[in-house]
Parts: sequence; structure tokens; C-alpha cells
Amino acid sequence: MKKFNITVNGTAYQVEVEEVKEAKAAPAAKAAAPAAKAAAPAPVAAAAPAAAEVGAGDTPVTAPMPGKIIKVVAEAGKAIKKGDVIMILEAMKMQNEITAPVDGTVKSINAAADQGVKGGDILAVIK
Repeated sequence: MKKFNITVNGTAYQVEVEEVKEAKAAPAAKAAAPAAKAAAPAPVAAAAPAAAEVGAGDTPVTAPMPGKIIKVVAEAGKAIKKGDVIMILEAMKMQNEITAPVDGTVKSINAAADQGVKGGDILAVIK
């Protein structure tokens, strides 16, 4: 075992590391004092929204801010009225209803539940 002193965000930790000779095994680390806090997992990158085709006379519905789609309410091919909820976007721990800006038919839904989106991404197209 080898002992190391490590400082993370101003907090010093003493760790013991065992060197493993096998290629498949990862080194084991034990926190000696004080107990290290578990680091938050890195956010998983969600799939990019599908490419949206916005033709003449079509109205794109864009994400007002970055966030995560938690529910898709509308379906492609269904009639929709201005103000109807198309999907729910979670951003900054708030649920935001993404509504139809015009009457029409949903041409495409370009985001799925549990998908991350950026501000300005086209979430749906209404014709």
C-alpha cells in the first residue's frame, strides 16, 4: 500500500492506494481521514434533438432555455390549438409548459422525454 495526501477544494485527505499488477483490475482507494464526500456524477449527455425540417408556412416551436424534456403531450399528426401544451420542459427545477404558438397540425415532435435540449432547439413543428 502507498499513502498519499490529496487536497480537493481546500480539504486535505489521506488515501491509501494498492498497486495491482493485473491489467483488468483498477486500483482500490480507501479514504483514511477524513471520509471523502462522494462526488456528484457527471451529467450524462442526452441525444441531440432530431433535425427539424421547417418548410414555408410551418411554425417552429423552440426551447426558451436549456433544460430537460420530462413529458411529451402532443403527437405528430394531431390537430392543436394556440395555447395547447405540447411538452413539459424542466429547467432550474421548474416545470415549464411549452405551448403551441398557433393553431394547426403537429408536423413533427423533435424531442423525447428525458432528453436534454439547448435554448433555441426546435422541439416541434406546426403546419
